[in-house]
Amino acid sequence: MRICVCGAGTMGRGIALSAAQNGIHTVLYDVQKEIVDKASDTLQHDLQLLVEKQKISASEKEAILGRLLFTTDLNDCIADIIIEAIIEKEPVKVALFNQLAELNHSETIFATNTSSLSVTSIAEKVIHRERVAGMHFFNPATLMKLVEVVNTPFTNAATTEFIVDLAKKMGKTPVLCKDAPGFIVNHVARPYYLEALYLAEQGVSDFGTIDTLLEASGFRMGPFRLMDLIGNDINYTVSCSVYEQLGEPLRLRPSRIQEEKVRQGALGRKSGKGYYLYGQ
Repeated sequence: MRICVCGAGTMGRGIALSAAQNGIHTVLYDVQKEIVDKASDTLQHDLQLLVEKQKISASEKEAILGRLLFTTDLNDCIADIIIEAIIEKEPVKVALFNQLAELNHSETIFATNTSSLSVTSIAEKVIHRERVAGMHFFNPATLMKLVEVVNTPFTNAATTEFIVDLAKKMGKTPVLCKDAPGFIVNHVARPYYLEALYLAEQGVSDFGTIDTLLEASGFRMGPFRLMDLIGNDINYTVSCSVYEQLGEPLRLRPSRIQEEKVRQGALGRKSGKGYYLYGQ
């Protein structure tokens, strides 16, 4: 099997590494050479850390790297499945899938890692819509086991079966769901983030205290630490999408605090600053 991951940012390179670690030959593509180079350097660094921690051997590291092809050439994107993890803009995702449909064989599957867009809306504009589905990973993709396999009204059974089998080969736990705003996890999780943000907006408590209380209640990570990990830009985009798609109910109104964080570029860990400071 050969897979191609389009988009070499944090999520894309995590998906690619997860596949290569589980014996799958993987192409990691991005249009920007500097992003591809950064992905290559980061994955080599991450694998070296695993060697130093004696979680893998040096030979295993080289074998994993040998299963990865880093490229900026679209013609290298020939695979049994294309997984896109690019910008959250539907026309860009659709254009990429249609370009790759022309390059690939007639059975190639197209999976979107979108967390906020309608998979059905993407699929209906792609040449082979029956071979389009969602394959929604969670950050960090190398560690998080859950993968939402999102079916549209067009998705055929063979596509679903292939994606489920692939997720299992990658050591993941696939969960089937129909296309709906936020799918399962992001829909259910909205109140966790939004209620915490509302409390902060109203001055009831501060970020650290809210996180500490919820972690003491059994949550592995408080909402503000989790939003910083995910990225405030991504989390805010999902909140806006779910809010709009469900008819703008007051209970799901996106937070002004988070909107301001995004405007300021305080995106969380990846920018060095969010609700907390990192690496300073």
